[in-house]
Amino acid sequence: MSREEIEEKVRSFLINDFEIDEDKVFDDARLKEDMEIDSLDIVDIVVIVDRTFGFRIKPEEMRGVTTFHQFCDYIESKTLTIEH
Repeated sequence: MSREEIEEKVRSFLINDFEIDEDKVFDDARLKEDMEIDSLDIVDIVVIVDRTFGFRIKPEEMRGVTTFHQFCDYIESKTLTIEH
C-alpha cells in the first residue's frame, strides 16, 4: 500500500467516522489539540485501523505520535512489516 493510499484512508475515516472538519486534517495537525481526538476516540481508532490495515495498534508504540503525519508514518511502518 502506498503512502498516498494510507493518508487517504486515514483522512477518510477521521473525516467520516469522527466528523473532523477536513480543513483540520493536514500533516502537522495535532491529533489531540487540533482534531480533538480523545482517549475514547482512540479505542475506536484501534478497531478501524485493525479492520482497514490489518494490524492492532500497540499503545506503547504510539507514544510520541502526536500529529497526522506521525500517525501515517506509524501505519506505514506497520504495513511495510505486514507486507514483507
